[in-house]
Amino acid sequence: MIQDLPTTFIEKINFWGMRGFYVFLTLGVIILLYHLAKLVFTGDKKARYDFINLNEIKFLWLASLSFIVAAGLYYNFQAVEKEFFSFVIKILVTSMVGTLIGVVINNLLKFYYPFFIEKRLKKLRYSPRISPKTGKPMKLLSEQDEDVYLDEGMQAEENLFSVDYDVWIDEETMFTRIEKYIGHLHANKCGECNYQTLMVTKEEIIKSPSTVEGGELLKFYKCSFCNHKQKKAFKIAKLREKPELVRHPLATS
Repeated sequence: MIQDLPTTFIEKINFWGMRGFYVFLTLGVIILLYHLAKLVFTGDKKARYDFINLNEIKFLWLASLSFIVAAGLYYNFQAVEKEFFSFVIKILVTSMVGTLIGVVINNLLKFYYPFFIEKRLKKLRYSPRISPKTGKPMKLLSEQDEDVYLDEGMQAEENLFSVDYDVWIDEETMFTRIEKYIGHLHANKCGECNYQTLMVTKEEIIKSPSTVEGGELLKFYKCSFCNHKQKKAFKIAKLREKPELVRHPLATS
């Protein structure tokens, strides 16, 4: 005969289990509301870009975990099984189902959601910036035209593809805004599994650039999903001879 759990134990575990349900449910809602509030009230597009890029997947995962735990607590403790064996089985089954749901959500956020987030980030990055001087849209300079506004260190970062700079200029006042983006922070689409999980693992300079001729950089990629590996060569622009110093009003962000 399976022993029944004591009534006092059932009452206590029901009390604390339901309190845990409310705590995790509230935590999940707070995380989502905080994330939405940051998106709504962050007016600067570069700041919103950085927030989404660094935090969105992490916040969605934490909120999902909170809701999964809350659902498990509610299912198990809103009506506690009186028999000990049934109670343990219910806990184990709920834990396995919760783990399975968590794995599915984690894979969706890791392998599918980046396609969606990348489109939003590109839209934010290339949306016109408004000049604080005139209130008019600024012009995004081309890779060739922006070099005069970047110092030698910035140009070296771009040549090695570790950092990418966008230069926006107000042509009326010459007010300039320079925005910094991590060169290979985002994963590329893998040609084997078609997930956006192909990341740079190593860079190797095959030929160093000089003022006479350009160089060559070899980048090694590995897919974090299917482990596909590939490499690709990139040309490095030749070094510019240091021109006479031209001062421009710069505003970095």
